[in-house]
This record gives sequence, C-alpha cells and structure tokens, in this order.
Amino acid sequence: MRFGTRQQLYFEVNADELEQIEYGFLSTDSEFEIDNDDYPNIVSSYVTDDLFTQSTWLREGVYRDVLDSFNYKPKLKVNLVDNSQSLVPLFTGNLNFISSEVSNYWYLYVRFPKTNILYCWSSLIYSFDISSVCQNIEEVIGEESGIFVGCEEVDGVLLEEKVKSKGNYFSQALTTLLTTDEFQLPYYEGFNRYNDKFWLGIYRRSELFTVDFLSDICTVCAKTRIAQIYTTPWKSIIIKGIQASDRKLWNGVLNKHRINVRHASNELNWQTEDVCNYGLALKHELIFHFNQMDLRTFKLCFAIKTNPKSSLFGSIIIKQLFLDTDGEWFDVLHTVDFNPNSKNLICYEHKVPRSGLIGTLTSLCNYYYELQETKSNLSIFDHVDYASVNEGSHEVVVIHQCMKCLSLYDPEWGDEIANIAAGVTFAALDDTYCCSICNAGKECFVAVNKKTLAAINAVRIEFNE
Repeated sequence: MRFGTRQQLYFEVNADELEQIEYGFLSTDSEFEIDNDDYPNIVSSYVTDDLFTQSTWLREGVYRDVLDSFNYKPKLKVNLVDNSQSLVPLFTGNLNFISSEVSNYWYLYVRFPKTNILYCWSSLIYSFDISSVCQNIEEVIGEESGIFVGCEEVDGVLLEEKVKSKGNYFSQALTTLLTTDEFQLPYYEGFNRYNDKFWLGIYRRSELFTVDFLSDICTVCAKTRIAQIYTTPWKSIIIKGIQASDRKLWNGVLNKHRINVRHASNELNWQTEDVCNYGLALKHELIFHFNQMDLRTFKLCFAIKTNPKSSLFGSIIIKQLFLDTDGEWFDVLHTVDFNPNSKNLICYEHKVPRSGLIGTLTSLCNYYYELQETKSNLSIFDHVDYASVNEGSHEVVVIHQCMKCLSLYDPEWGDEIANIAAGVTFAALDDTYCCSICNAGKECFVAVNKKTLAAINAVRIEFNE
C-alpha cells in the first residue's frame, strides 16, 4: 500500500480480486475509487493535534465535527489546517480553511481551479458552516466554469456575492489578514516524546507499506488501546499516545519488518507525486548526490512535478518539461521567499538536462543561503560588507566551474581555446567538451552563481591585501 500527498490510501489489486475488495469496502461503508481520482480527500492537520500545534481552540473534537458535517463528496480539494503548524500545507487545496485567532472561525482562501490565483474571503467562516460554504462554492464554480476555471484573471468578489446569495452563514468581520510564523520543515519520523507519552512516525523510502506490517501495527494498537493511525502529506504514518512501557512492542514490530526510523533529513524534505515511480527514482538519484556532496538543505523543501495538475508544494520545484530522444528536460523554480506555502514561483533556470540538475540545484541552494546571510546582515567576513558587494540586483547569473582546477566557463566569453563562441550556454556544449586547462570532462563542472563568485573573490583580494 501507499499513502498519498492528500492523505489517501492507494493499492493495486489483480482483476480477479477486485470484486472481493469492492465488497469489503462497501460492507464497511468506506468510500473508494477504482482507477480514478475524481474526489480528492479533505486534507486536515488533525494529525498535528497535541504534537505540533499551538492553537488554543482547534482540537480533535473540532476537526471531527467539521469532517462529519460533510454530507456530500467534494470534487474541489479542501484543506482544513491549523495556522500554527507546518506538517500539513496551507494552500494546496482549492478551498483552504485556515484557523484564525477567533474560536471556531476560519480564514478562507480560494485557489481557483487550474490557476494559482488565491482570493481571500472577506469574512471569517464558522466551523459548522464550512461544509455548506464548500458545497455552494462548488456549485457556483461548476455552473459558471467559463469565468472561474483556468482564467488569467478571476473575480473573487463576484464568486463571493453569488455564494452568499445561496444562503446565510455565521461570520466574523475580517479585520486582519492571515499571518503565519516562518515556515519550519517538520520532523515526522521516529520515536518522539510529547507530554508524558510518545509518538512514532514511520517513513518508507520506497513509499510502500506491506499489508502484513500494517496489520501488525493494528494488532499492537488494539493491545495498547490506541484507536487511530494518522497519515501525513509526506506519505508517512504517525501513531500517537504510545506509553513508555509499550515501546518494546513497537520496537518488536519495527524489528520484525526491518523498518528504519531515522533517515537523513535530506531525504525527508521532499514531495513527489502519488504513485509516481519516475519521480521517486529521480528523488533517490538527487538525494544520493546531495549526500555525496554533503549539501546543506536545511529549511528547504523540494518537489518533483511531472503532472501540471498535481498539488505539490515546496520551496524549490523541479518541473519536468518533456522527455524526448534528446533527453530529459526540466525547469528549476523556487518561490519568491522560499516558503513552501507560497504559490508565486520564479524560474531559476530553464530547460535543464537531467545531467545538469545537480549543478543547478547546488547553485540554487547556495543562492538561498546567500539571501539568508544578507537578510540577517551576518557575514563570516568581518572586513567586508557582504551586502554591499551584492548591491543592486538579486539577478542570478549562472556560470560553471571545473571542480578539479577551478577554471570557469562563462557563456558571456565562451572558450577561445576550445573554439567555443561567446553566447553558447553550458547546457548547449557537446557532451565531449573538456576543460581547456586540465582536460576534465563536462561532468566535472558545477553550476555557480557568478555574483557569489565575484563577492568571494573580492573578499579574498581584500584579505590578501
């Protein structure tokens, strides 16, 4: 079995087993789809209650009441999230309800279908009106898809007027816009203490959980009076309420199935699409190189996107463009502020070949930390104003540096020795290209930010003087 980014459960069955599986779901009143994904789950931060949240009013009972109030199957993606946590993303739904400071009232941010346009509702929504508001919004958008779906400009005020004409709701005036703390990547794996108990997070590198393993987990839950298993948008599971005296039972299950629970943080800050073996394989390839390079990725979250309709989130997006006889090509993007909850993307480098992803991502990670250093006015160099060296523009100019002799390939100049004219990008160079100084192959070059290199060289010169 696999878990999805919207807290679904996926598994494959043989055709001759399908009828029995369907009967099992129907007899337990469980909703399911076969070879389809028309009704995405309502994502909630229910899993974070007691573990990661600081809310004074949003507790398990509120989540359950709101979820139970849905008497229809929404086709639009709905998010119900606490604004004080970061385990569950805020804006990956079409209808994003985010807790406010007012008890039982929520901000509503509408992300119109097939767009990244967010509209903030003019009032806070009451918990017990969420279901009916969602249903009315869905009806209006469905009836007038021509003006609300896939448009470059959408009138959110018009949508709100049409929805309010369908019924009256309890509401509170919106006096302040939503503010959130700086995004912190959540740690969702291993044994962790909270209050006087433990919670256990289980992540699988393959994204696969065997039926036998899940069955054994349920057996231990039943023995120790734990009623729920939680899924996360990171395709992991969490078990809460573990007593210290019962840890040996959980260790027994982990030992039996050879489950690791302490992976490197580099591996845990990735989002891939559901049931996407291609994206998973690319993730493993990139993580391998990150680990080899000991690349710092703290506070960064990566997503691999092959389907334009997938609702992944991340501070750095690796977007597949196409696959052809010439190879695989990607755009590397990042959010304006490197906040995974942001939907405003900047293209860092266009049409990057698969072989060039490591260099481009390395350069982008370095760029992120340069921005953090500048933002905090901190520098490891006491004798130079780092911000002044970079004064003027944050434009990123990428050049490539040989890792063996540190010589540079700058497309502004080309390579006179190798008869490469000015203006030829590094990606356009033939795979047989070699360093003109030490004859190292093209694969020995890494992408670097030209401005960063200039700043470092300025520091070295001043230091030498």
